[in-house]
Amino acid sequence: MSVFPSLVWLRQDLRLHDNPALAAAWQRGGPVVACYVLDDEGDGDWPMGGASRWWLHHTLTRLGEAIEARGGRLILRRGDAAGRIPDLVDEIGAGAVYWNRRYEPAVIARDQRLKAHLKAAGVVVQSFNGSLLFDPLEVRNKQGTPFKVFTPFWRHCLDREVAEPLGGGPRAWPSPATWPASDALADWGLLPTIPWDADFAGRWSPGEAGAKAALKRFVGEAMAAYADQRNRPAIAGTSRLSPFLHFGEISPRQIWAAVRAAGAERGVFPPNGGAKVFLSEVGWREFAHHLLFHFPDTPSEPLRPEFKAFPWRSDSDGTLRRAWQRGRTGYPIVDAGMRELWATGWMHNRGRMIVASF
Repeated sequence: MSVFPSLVWLRQDLRLHDNPALAAAWQRGGPVVACYVLDDEGDGDWPMGGASRWWLHHTLTRLGEAIEARGGRLILRRGDAAGRIPDLVDEIGAGAVYWNRRYEPAVIARDQRLKAHLKAAGVVVQSFNGSLLFDPLEVRNKQGTPFKVFTPFWRHCLDREVAEPLGGGPRAWPSPATWPASDALADWGLLPTIPWDADFAGRWSPGEAGAKAALKRFVGEAMAAYADQRNRPAIAGTSRLSPFLHFGEISPRQIWAAVRAAGAERGVFPPNGGAKVFLSEVGWREFAHHLLFHFPDTPSEPLRPEFKAFPWRSDSDGTLRRAWQRGRTGYPIVDAGMRELWATGWMHNRGRMIVASF
């Protein structure tokens, strides 16, 4: 009996390995169509900036090449995802749609509406946790309520087992008889017309392969000294994995597995103090998603109400804000962080905390 095709909607999970949505489609059997929808409005108040669009262009290029090497295609569409996904379902006659969850409030609301619409049309729809060690619904305190403080949150997580990463799927892509039409990536205009990105290519290698190389380099060369060197912006002592994690070119489970493998010979986990601190930073990323999911007003409202009365300095004409944005505050560590962000699209962890506080 023939199996209707599966549609996999890729978002911030632009990898083939340890991708639960893709794994579900491959396991179901039948043709698999992977798509990416550039939905400029779907992110609500958090649209991509220029550096993110630069990164997206290159990682979609790499992902498309990886899928094509297996005989498949990455289908690109632009517009309202709530409309584009049902369109693709109709075009390919999909019997199932799979995606990995995101946790931003506007995206959650959109996804819930889309899931209800597709199910009403008789389509199997499943979403998965593909970006965190633990789904936010699975982590609660003894009272059954969400954590609000990191230390007990992370202690609770450390008592749980982290699943092994999933494999990378079949070597031969299960393709449909006819592929749906796809946009040309170059037509999306993700790359800047003014070459402010001149320094990016020499610093970054977007894509799944680049993510794996960055992780391997960090674990082998910098992780042991991470506890100290991560706090010194002049030293390349951090993993620089944050953009790869954001776009899902690598998963936190893959990171966890790599750190665990580093201590396998000695039978010690974490293998050293630097690794322990590094994993706790992965934990802070988990905690941020946990808070955003359970307390969706936190982007605009403080978690603790008393901080709503915090005495911010007045900047009615925007002079201070513009100086901050341009790295011209006169505070060297603040300005260095902002100029690093402009030049490289990334800011050192210690710089982020100082710059954000400022």
